[in-house]
Amino acid sequence: MIFMMRPIQEFPSHVAEDLLGLFFDIDDTFTSNGKIESKAFEALWLARNAGLKLVPVTGRPAGWCDHMARMWPVDGVVGENGAFSFWYDEADQKLKKRFMDPDEVRKEKRGRLEAVKTEILESVPGAALASDQLYRETDLAIDYCEDVPPLPWKEVERICTIFLKHGATCKVSSIHVNGWFGDYSKLDMTRLFVQERWGFDLDSLRERFMFCGDSPNDEPMFEYFPYSAGVKNIGRFTEALKHLPPFVAGHEGGAGFAEIVQVLIALRKP
Repeated sequence: MIFMMRPIQEFPSHVAEDLLGLFFDIDDTFTSNGKIESKAFEALWLARNAGLKLVPVTGRPAGWCDHMARMWPVDGVVGENGAFSFWYDEADQKLKKRFMDPDEVRKEKRGRLEAVKTEILESVPGAALASDQLYRETDLAIDYCEDVPPLPWKEVERICTIFLKHGATCKVSSIHVNGWFGDYSKLDMTRLFVQERWGFDLDSLRERFMFCGDSPNDEPMFEYFPYSAGVKNIGRFTEALKHLPPFVAGHEGGAGFAEIVQVLIALRKP
């Protein structure tokens, strides 16, 4: 199925010229083997200096997203698979936070996730609580290959089944299975962020934004954005995806992200 995707070098120049911004996943899209390579971080500055708006859209926790919003050259961050958006107000020098759920609702939902956590860890040998769970506000992250030996796909599906049995939503990233109570998604919060932060109706402008990702939890974004792109390692998940991005980089992870940005910049008028 990966051959259905076109090389990023075939990206249409007229679309690149009109792009307003880039949304992108973090793990194994912006990172490579858990690290941010210099070429990937440099690509952020290249895109920013070219006038593109930049927003990571990730399953990573609130604690990490606080850092990204404050210190990376980005316009905001959507985190925990759409539970919130953070952005740094340079005029006020304050981090602004927008959650889908109010404090009391988040507290109640976290309590319900404790029972899910117990069942998963008792039922799926080799699964573990994600090392970043301590920094999460809204969801439960189960590690299936980041700091534990990779689990077979049938065990990943078993984790999902337990989440769903409890009435939780779950998504599979390249490293974790994330579950939460609520029907929000990366796309829902991205829409809300664009509307509240920039006053844009994303539905009418989605051809002027691009999304980059690599795994099943990015699928709603691939389906929504007509000019989305995957990094090469999306090939791991093609059998699990119904909606593939139309374009793909020739490199994996951060090198693929840098490749995508470099192509876009080269196609934009000086």
